[in-house]
Amino acid sequence: MSMNHTIIDTPTHRLLRGTRPLLVSLPHVGRHIPEALRPLYTERALAVEDTDWHLDRLYAFAQGLGASLLIPVHSRYVIDLNRPPENTPMYAGANNTELCPTRFFTGEALYREGCVPTPAQVDERRTTYWQPYHDALNSELGRLKAEHGHAVLFDGHSIKSELPWLFEGKLPDLNLGTAEGASCAGSLRTALSAVLQGQSAFTQVVDGRFKGGHITRCYGQPGQGVHAVQLEMCWSTYMAEAAPYEIDPARAERLAPVLRALLGVALAWRPDR
Repeated sequence: MSMNHTIIDTPTHRLLRGTRPLLVSLPHVGRHIPEALRPLYTERALAVEDTDWHLDRLYAFAQGLGASLLIPVHSRYVIDLNRPPENTPMYAGANNTELCPTRFFTGEALYREGCVPTPAQVDERRTTYWQPYHDALNSELGRLKAEHGHAVLFDGHSIKSELPWLFEGKLPDLNLGTAEGASCAGSLRTALSAVLQGQSAFTQVVDGRFKGGHITRCYGQPGQGVHAVQLEMCWSTYMAEAAPYEIDPARAERLAPVLRALLGVALAWRPDR
């Protein structure tokens, strides 16, 4: 790890504070379900299959570039850090998972019968798990903006390439989301898009099915000097899409230059003057 990083460990997340105006957030890499909650879930749910597997490993290089990283402890099955606190659907007219998800990405129930969290229990989880992550996110972006005049938030995600309950057909390999250009400056969107269009190893799209979740939409305020983008990648770009969900070193090695190029652009970019 870069000697320039300050590590802040809390019960809900780890923040690696860097020295440059880029924060990489990985809100769905957490896998922990607290002991007190485990009896509520189906046996299948305890394997946390809808995790964004191995992204902390894939993005570890960002530390060496001087970027900050924010990594949660708990599984998205406990609470989804990339959903609005008031639990409004992210994508109108489509199947969505909630702030406290009740279904797998395949549509089946996560909880045992009668064990779905009540509104009061959702509120408690929001306070205990969701709020600290967002407090850290907001604080770190504020620090970076104060030091550098702007901040770039890169929200990293991954997902199985085919999930009929959530979307039709097969996803493109790399899905860049900028809330249709609202979450970052146009020049940053163009520069990141050029990286995707300039390589031929993976299929790609900008602002397709995944335009950016709550984190991208909420924190991406280009008029205020904070520019946010989301990258949703298919698992197939770097790992096996079936249990035990192991990373494929050859595939990961093929993906690595693209991720490095994207973060390199995010770091080199400066706001429109």
